[in-house]
Amino acid sequence: MYLPFLAEAPEYQRRILDALREPLESGELVLHRAAGTATYPARFQLVLAANPCPCGQSTGKGMDCTCSAQQRRRYFGRMSAPLLDRVDLQLEMHRVSLHDFSGSATADSSAAIASRVADARAAQENRLCAWNLSTNAEVPAALLHNELRLSRKATVSVDKGIETGAITKRGYDRVLRVAWSIGDLAGRTMPNSDDVTTALLFRTQEEAV
Repeated sequence: MYLPFLAEAPEYQRRILDALREPLESGELVLHRAAGTATYPARFQLVLAANPCPCGQSTGKGMDCTCSAQQRRRYFGRMSAPLLDRVDLQLEMHRVSLHDFSGSATADSSAAIASRVADARAAQENRLCAWNLSTNAEVPAALLHNELRLSRKATVSVDKGIETGAITKRGYDRVLRVAWSIGDLAGRTMPNSDDVTTALLFRTQEEAV
């Protein structure tokens, strides 16, 4: 699987970014021409990065930012809502502080993380082999809402999200897929309510209740 990384994503033309929507959704690139139609495999994991504003200084108190509100809207408006609806994890990164350098906290080693990921991928393959699938990202909506349906207690946060319009139907299904992955990484056979809420927070960056 390819992993394209678009730094300064809002600097790309909106029509170019929106051209990624269908391949992200279907995993295929379809070209229509007068002589016929050609379909190519296009399954990839897209990573987008953007500054907090055009000048990049709108962090913390934003005292050094020189951008107007209109410039900020135009900047982020290049990433359309339909495109962002296909982005599963949306994270806000904060500027590194002196405390981050001087802190004594330790992180897991790459080897330990790789081991957890391998175990999670194996769990997915074992669960999904009956449907000729191998990853949670491939699970169709019909399977999510039938054979792999979670309890109402587990999905209370994401149910509220769709009722209030905070997420779309597509977003709802993507939250469930991410929740399954979070559960797999934790070694659970099925995601719980905390896994679903965490997946929703990754998507909306808002406090789920």
